Amino acid sequence: MSATPRTAAPAPAPAPGPAADGIPALDELAGAWMPAARLAHLPSLRNQWGQGHVNEDLTSLSWLAFPPYSGGYHTGVLRVDGTPLAAERLRWSPWGVERAADRGALTVHTEVRMVYERSRLLWRVTLRNTSDEPLHTRVEQELLAMFAHRETDWGWLYGTPWNHGHHHDFYATERLRAEVLADRPRQVQTLPHGERWLRLGSPRIPGIQRDEDAAPMLLESELPDHSTPDAGRVREPGAPCLVDRLEVRRPDGTVTGIGADGAAWTVRPGTDLRVGTAALGAGDVLALRVRVDQSAAHGVVITHGNHPDSATIGLDDGRLFLRIGGEQVGTEVPLTVGQWHRVELRLGDDGARLDLDGTERARTRPWWEDQRWTARVVDGALCVADSRSPARSAYAFAEPPDTLTARGARGLAHWDVRLAPGQARALEFVLDIGSSQESTHSVATAAARTFGAVFAGVAERWRATWRHAFTPGNPEFSGHLPVLHTGDADLARTYYLGALLAVYMRNTRVSRTGPVFLTGGPRLGPTTTYFWDQSEFARTAALLEPRGMRAWLLAALAQPYDHCHSFDTYNLLPVGNHYAANDHALFRTATTYVTVTGDTGVLAERAGDRAVLDHLRTMAFRPRERRARYADGVLADLGSDAWELLECVPNYRDTVVSFNAGYAGMLRSLGTLLRSLGDDAEASRAEAEGERLARAVLGQYAGDGRWRISHPHGTDVIGHCLDFVLVAADMSEDLTEAHRDEMVAFVTGRLLDGDWMRALDPRDPVAPFSDRPDHGAAGAFAAWPGATAYGLCRLGRPDLAAGILRRAHRATSGALWGQAMEVTPDGTYRVAERGVSNRESVAAVAVTEAVLAGLFGIAAEVLQPGAPALENVFGRLTGVRGPGT
Repeated sequence: MSATPRTAAPAPAPAPGPAADGIPALDELAGAWMPAARLAHLPSLRNQWGQGHVNEDLTSLSWLAFPPYSGGYHTGVLRVDGTPLAAERLRWSPWGVERAADRGALTVHTEVRMVYERSRLLWRVTLRNTSDEPLHTRVEQELLAMFAHRETDWGWLYGTPWNHGHHHDFYATERLRAEVLADRPRQVQTLPHGERWLRLGSPRIPGIQRDEDAAPMLLESELPDHSTPDAGRVREPGAPCLVDRLEVRRPDGTVTGIGADGAAWTVRPGTDLRVGTAALGAGDVLALRVRVDQSAAHGVVITHGNHPDSATIGLDDGRLFLRIGGEQVGTEVPLTVGQWHRVELRLGDDGARLDLDGTERARTRPWWEDQRWTARVVDGALCVADSRSPARSAYAFAEPPDTLTARGARGLAHWDVRLAPGQARALEFVLDIGSSQESTHSVATAAARTFGAVFAGVAERWRATWRHAFTPGNPEFSGHLPVLHTGDADLARTYYLGALLAVYMRNTRVSRTGPVFLTGGPRLGPTTTYFWDQSEFARTAALLEPRGMRAWLLAALAQPYDHCHSFDTYNLLPVGNHYAANDHALFRTATTYVTVTGDTGVLAERAGDRAVLDHLRTMAFRPRERRARYADGVLADLGSDAWELLECVPNYRDTVVSFNAGYAGMLRSLGTLLRSLGDDAEASRAEAEGERLARAVLGQYAGDGRWRISHPHGTDVIGHCLDFVLVAADMSEDLTEAHRDEMVAFVTGRLLDGDWMRALDPRDPVAPFSDRPDHGAAGAFAAWPGATAYGLCRLGRPDLAAGILRRAHRATSGALWGQAMEVTPDGTYRVAERGVSNRESVAAVAVTEAVLAGLFGIAAEVLQPGAPALENVFGRLTGVRGPGT
């Protein structure tokens, strides 16, 4: 596997070159201005190195990550005459995000861009007087740069810096994001989220509380611990002590006891005891009595929840500590051995405090004060240093502010702005992140001096990159995409937006393997790729970036893919729990790569402990070791953990149809591959097993386009798009006309809905327990419309497939598709934010895949691509690269 140095300087900017004939200009694919009220999920910001998320105000960003740099809290709020303004309308483009608001006669328009292949940001704030009278206003920009340099902990839930430590704290960060419109900053990260279990003793590693599996699987307040093995997260012991009189007191005087009257508990290092639930908010007090019977006691006494931001009270060398929302404080004097002590956690808008025997002993400090980061003014710039890592940052200004001050971790820039009637004024500044204060100061200052050219250059580089994506022999990609010529404007827009999503999610720095297509974000995964998501656009990826895909494939197959669902491409480490989709996803990605490129040599390459071909054998023959002992004994049992299949559909487990159909198709494809390599005997065995498995799958048909799930003690019937997608893709030749007609009728009548679709039939009995807008009944995952369209093509209905694809672009919420698209009360669809949904999901490139593989038949079969129909009723494709070219 070839390696690209992660710290190498980027290559000089390639010449833009002529626009490829027939592709839309990139500016035409930028989003329209969207009212903030119509957006559930605000836009993201990306370049080829990093990602970030805009907030509800006009300038601040959260979830910034340029691996190995990650940012915490947010970058600072713009205030006009002391008041932060909410963004009333937003507009996304690949090179930046614009926000705008009106305050009387003053219009404030902002735009933030990430410099191409740099850990650098540019802001332009334009103030315009729309009245006939002069206007005077005072503008204050808060300047925060809470970045850390970290070589480890780059999982799907990646580590972010806090005043105390480095960990992923999703909900605390989200509370800070929601707080940007407050008149003054507060310590809202210390206010817990929702009803949580109170646990005594050793707290679990933050993540899904697995003893909650009977509850609806909504992921509204629970989050898996999808971190990497190098994250360093260990389970703390319980503190040896006795606990009693546990209660919650409310501001109105209400007292709620936890546990039975008079209950007392013994806590030891291995104790893990749930004693009741409580929601804690501002003004609430969590009280308990604690007695230690040994000196220098260490460990956790009580935890409110199972999350990184959970309030945790413990002992360190006998001294009490409070950890909450990224902050930690403690008492100076150890508890007296053998004596009962009254301990109280008091929560408020101004932070959390710890009282001992009626006296305040510790209190959290404002997160923007001088704790971990220090800001100082140096030669007209604001420099910020992290005391716990080499990270250094600098803000510089195109036009110096009237005053620039630093206090603690925060800087403040002030401008007194006087505008004549109709006059506008632009305030422009730069943030550079690196590991040298001298370098970041110098670079930021230089960029600020030539701000206009640097700002315009970002968009020009993106436009050049877009043209290169369709140009043979271009200087940026190792391949290129076909150009779609069609008079169908809606079909063309969906095709090209899908292609743009692939370009947008492509990162050239994070992985030692070379360019990779990240799975999603930006609140998650700045280095992560999921096996399943990658397979949803394997043809498109192999056409656009064949060298990158070859390297990615070898790295992916070297992972323990029977124990994880994705991997961190920065350190090549596994992430998360196993997905039942892995075998099918990796097999299809590998064979599609070989089909598209003609690179059969990769089959002999070693990935981990075996050759790629041996991985394909192992994956295709997996049903041999997973035969269900119930039902007919032929189908593979995918396991009883719903989190390994569709996560939010509780009964979608055990012997499901989808991946059994996938295994049948894999065995047949393996047979074709082996015959091409001269191994007829094994090919025959694979084909025979594939036929037997396919017959067993058909035996699960329940009629009306629905399929049975077999469990050890019975069956369910379900109407989920995944069964349709994989049966149609891998077993279309086995289906009777009646099967085809009923499956098509089910999809069109029960799942397709307006501009998008629902993953699960809303009338399905399990639908009320599966409300997530990706795999449940409230919407559908990014890949499902494209995969469903491909399935319809396989069933002989490209007309219906084209209908899905024509409409899909309307659901992008002014940008590109997210992980989950949810139906709104008026019947339209939008990118969902609830739970932990991603603003972008690369799996949505499946719509482009469906055009290429479904409507035009490119590389539909392993090593048997045939002659794709490059011209038909849907249009014409040019620039189609054949295998080996």
